[in-house]
Amino acid sequence: MTKKPVYKQPLALFSAGILSTLILGSWVSVQAQKAPQPTTPPKFTKFQEAGQLQLSEVGKPFKPSGLNQSEKPTGDVRGIPDGIDDRLPMLSREYPWSAIGRVQGTTTNAKSYHCTGTLIADNIILTNAHCVIDPQTHQLSKEILFLPNVINGNVQNKRDVALVEQVIYGTDFKSGGITDQVNDWALLKINKPLGRKYGYLGWKSIPSSTLIKNKEKLFFVGYSGDFPDPNKKGYEFLTAGPGWTAGYQAGCSIVREEQEVLLHDCDTAGGSSGGPIIGVINGQPYIVALNNAELKNPRSHQDIINLAVKVSFLDRLAGRK
Repeated sequence: MTKKPVYKQPLALFSAGILSTLILGSWVSVQAQKAPQPTTPPKFTKFQEAGQLQLSEVGKPFKPSGLNQSEKPTGDVRGIPDGIDDRLPMLSREYPWSAIGRVQGTTTNAKSYHCTGTLIADNIILTNAHCVIDPQTHQLSKEILFLPNVINGNVQNKRDVALVEQVIYGTDFKSGGITDQVNDWALLKINKPLGRKYGYLGWKSIPSSTLIKNKEKLFFVGYSGDFPDPNKKGYEFLTAGPGWTAGYQAGCSIVREEQEVLLHDCDTAGGSSGGPIIGVINGQPYIVALNNAELKNPRSHQDIINLAVKVSFLDRLAGRK
């Protein structure tokens, strides 16, 4: 899809006195890398029918012993509310950057698109529901791949491109209300234990009040369809073009909560849907929220704020609550 999907009954929030419209992060059409073709589409399972998942270490991060860790992600219609693009290209093959990749989908009418996903277990990817289910047509993606740690269009090993076998989703977008926003998440079970090689991130369901108090302490990673621009000075070597290298931003914040929805100021664009908002806790990376949408002024189309999904559902799926 090239047009951003919108809820049937858009969420209306007031920001600075302006009635704004909710827009889900768009599916960005792309040419997918070659990979083995599935014989059947992934199995889709509703959240209520999924039961308890066997999630490794119940939300703790994991770094393989042979993989280095680095704090430097650079290796040594956009959701940018303040008008200043603070993103840098994510060029590191080290942990935790290695655990983030592209979710590559094919729709029922054979169109290719991408979102962002993160390993949270050996074979489980976290992303948005609207990255696997079309919110407008309610059609399920017929093929979904995960490409780990894509940099300039390349994965470390083409054999590591994984096929999604099962999808557990929080919403099918048929309610048309706030419930769709709150439950815009999906877990993708892949056919390869990539987490053993690339590592995986943990998650923590932190009270919104605590997140809001910790201003400019979070960072965000996403494969935005407008980033990087190879025509920009210093980015000429990123020849694969926009969406084929993740953008990284440090120092962003959860600014407030409304109706169980988190509002954040991290720089995003279509393709970064499903990207993790990450906090470092006791020196380890944890996903604390999941980017999924933006609010725009319907008259000027100006970006107002971005939205995120709470990760407390992972606690329920893992049997914590």
